[in-house]
Amino acid sequence: MQVLQVQLEVGPDPAEVGRARRWARSRLAGSGIGDDEPLADTLVLLISELVTNAVVHTGCPAVLRMLFAAEGGVRVEVADASDRPPRPRHAEGEDTNGRGLELVDGLADRWGWQPEGVGKSIWCEVDRAPVAPPAAAPVAASAPASVSTVSVVSAVSAPVKPGIPVSPGWARC
Repeated sequence: MQVLQVQLEVGPDPAEVGRARRWARSRLAGSGIGDDEPLADTLVLLISELVTNAVVHTGCPAVLRMLFAAEGGVRVEVADASDRPPRPRHAEGEDTNGRGLELVDGLADRWGWQPEGVGKSIWCEVDRAPVAPPAAAPVAASAPASVSTVSVVSAVSAPVKPGIPVSPGWARC
């Protein structure tokens, strides 16, 4: 099975989150996932959460990657140069923070993190729901293959580059 991988370098600035969302929408459309599909909105929201976490909680540059499997599944990865593991929190009432990883957990089919170089990569996978066949032509359903065991064909390449922390309390980049 072949996978198309695209990636974007993201700077340590909260304004980069909007740029990442716009970039992701254009790449989704180019992969055949229409802007009107619920999957597109779900993936953009997941990307927004993961990029926001990387930018806000590490203060380091990051790399956003999307991997598109031939079967339609999509894997999103955000790699940064901080070795601090993600820390899921639970927001209470009117809290404005603490919902990101809960949202990822609720929307993604799978998610996790792993060490990558001197930092880490946080990833999530979303399986594309099969298109319902016409009523006159029933088709047997098959389980989508996992995106995590595929060979990768890289469309765009950009290495993770360590950056300079934006304030003294941030993780070392």
